[in-house]
Amino acid sequence: MNDSPFATLAPETDAAPRASSALAGITVLDLTRVRSGPTCVRQLADWGAEVIKIEMPEGLDAGDPMGGPRDGPDFQNLHRNKRGMTLNLKDPEGLKLFLRLVEKADVVVENFRPDVKDRLGINYAALEKVNPGIILASISGFGQDGPYAKRPGFDQIAQGMGGLMSITGLPGQGPVRVGIPIADLCAGIFCSQGIMIALLERQKSGRGQWVHTSLLEAQLFMLDFQAARWLMAGDVPKQAGNNHPTSIPTGVFPTSDGHINIAASGQRIWERSAEVLGRKDWLANPDYATGSARSKNRDTLNAEIAAVTATRTSADWVEALNEAGVPCGPINAIDQAFEDVQSKHLGIARTLERDGKPVQYVGQPVQLSRTPSAVVSHPPAIGEHTDAILKGVGFSEAEIAELKNKNVV
Repeated sequence: MNDSPFATLAPETDAAPRASSALAGITVLDLTRVRSGPTCVRQLADWGAEVIKIEMPEGLDAGDPMGGPRDGPDFQNLHRNKRGMTLNLKDPEGLKLFLRLVEKADVVVENFRPDVKDRLGINYAALEKVNPGIILASISGFGQDGPYAKRPGFDQIAQGMGGLMSITGLPGQGPVRVGIPIADLCAGIFCSQGIMIALLERQKSGRGQWVHTSLLEAQLFMLDFQAARWLMAGDVPKQAGNNHPTSIPTGVFPTSDGHINIAASGQRIWERSAEVLGRKDWLANPDYATGSARSKNRDTLNAEIAAVTATRTSADWVEALNEAGVPCGPINAIDQAFEDVQSKHLGIARTLERDGKPVQYVGQPVQLSRTPSAVVSHPPAIGEHTDAILKGVGFSEAEIAELKNKNVV
């Protein structure tokens, strides 16, 4: 919508590379930190938006780094494909400069606690005054209002409050967190989806809007069919361990050299699995004859399957069961997951050289045939592009030097 100057700030000989052409012309001001916000912005950067990461000038942001060491793999993977500048939003001149950037931007993303943007003077009402087309995207722990709004958000807290930890783990084990920060990640992805929707809507209305979500909302949504069991049927799901709560037998089974997953869902697949496992007699056993019978006798059936699968290697069973049309796969460690031939074929690990050495990032899991996503630049150093960005909106070198002397940038 806006004729953004940010896409051409760098000199012609040092033009900023584009991760994709899909979101070309969209400028995003990134105020995010830690994980949920950067996850959101990464989606936009990876699809070609001009993302400007805004950080406090060095020496003004006290305390431990938010999101881990800057040169650590986590920070690096979250903040690729961006440009960076420093700006002190707590300084009146810094706020004035930020609003000048907002005039030419399309999206602002933040994940402060809800009251912070009000104190800084960058809430939606303030931004809309300088740019009616601006989209403000906010991620919080528990929502922008309500009894928990001012609580600090943290992924594991949301996992617990959102019910996920009560259904994760072995029966009777007690609450177990998921091995990834799923509330953070999902809140970020949902927020990026909300931004895309708002950008599409703006093409009709010409107006921006406030997009907001929270870790708690994202976590509750991700309960999906488990949530529906409660909301529609009054059933409170319990921990089921590696067993699927409704499809039997589906779970983890030992092999002679590890473990595999088998998902024998549906009657025909169950019959195929019994044949491949060499136990056609199971098909005549009334305890295993139907899905409900197998569910009732799942422990006995799982023990019998385990006795068979333990006699051969994982690779043997994966090949034999898949050949028969029975879903089956190995249980990989992270290194094995990325070394798998199919993972390599899909190319989700993206390589970009730095100082002559290859650095690998996790690429986007969605393929677009004409406007694919790529990893084209490493995360910016603190304030790396401050001068170029300010020159792009009309500041002279002398004015930039003065702003630096005042610790505004």
